[in-house]
Amino acid sequence: MANGNFTRVTEFILIGVSERLDLQIPLFFVFLVIYGLTVTGNLSIITLTSVDSRLQTPMYFFLRHLAIINLGNSTVIAPKMLINFLVKKHTTSFYECAIQLGGFLVFIVAEIFILAVMAYDHYVAICNPLLYMAVVSRRICLLLVSLTYLYSFSTSIVTSFSVFSMAYCSFNVINHFYCDIVPLLALSCSNTSFPETVVFISASTNLMFSITVVVASYFNIIVSILRIRSSEGRKRAFSTCTSHMTAVSVFYGTLLFMYLQPRNNHSLETDKMASVFYTLVIPMLNPMIYSLRNKDVKAALKRFLTNSCC
Repeated sequence: MANGNFTRVTEFILIGVSERLDLQIPLFFVFLVIYGLTVTGNLSIITLTSVDSRLQTPMYFFLRHLAIINLGNSTVIAPKMLINFLVKKHTTSFYECAIQLGGFLVFIVAEIFILAVMAYDHYVAICNPLLYMAVVSRRICLLLVSLTYLYSFSTSIVTSFSVFSMAYCSFNVINHFYCDIVPLLALSCSNTSFPETVVFISASTNLMFSITVVVASYFNIIVSILRIRSSEGRKRAFSTCTSHMTAVSVFYGTLLFMYLQPRNNHSLETDKMASVFYTLVIPMLNPMIYSLRNKDVKAALKRFLTNSCC
């Protein structure tokens, strides 16, 4: 951008999901329902896996943290988004925008790695059942989750700092419904090669590591299941992994669609639709995926409701 007198940006304007005025109220109610279901579903998973003695296993420990991450990711985005459907001025301060991006990165990176951890947990449970409690002990579970949060927080700090250390001058309209990296860098009036490199290295490293762990885990799981002679045993082993495989497929499918599409087909409108899916829709779907296909969770819910009514 040519040198000149620019006004330093102190706030940004979020365009939102749609600029059409006649869609603002209908969209408000659609996303209010989505967020309401997200909060209800994930809080239910967190509560059940915390209070029910039969769900005090590594698998449900990781599921509880996936629910915490899903709830956090959605809450970073949805409240501000819902408010903007109802007001005319969709502004967010510079620092509020930085905090939102930082929070989003913490939870999205944490989700990438917690899904990999859950895949490893399933691998140990099916391929090395006799060593399961030794390999996935409570200490190891706490260590894996702690490292996940520590790494995601560190990644968020580094990436957010690199994005917001750029100069933003005059033009401040973000073509998105929250503060995301790509539309923010598009507004910068300084050289964006450093933050783009940071984002590319971080995103590619995180995705490749996580996907490698997931694919390797499920490859070994499938090989082990096919060796089981009993059809009932194979069915039971597959049912243990079905929910997680579904959640992983939906999540990574959305991310890969977004980041691996050809550059000439890439647009901010496509990014917005993909972002709606992995920031709002997936956090709503995950509790349904894990509860509807999980007899233990459904039984725990029945016990919880029975005890609450007594």
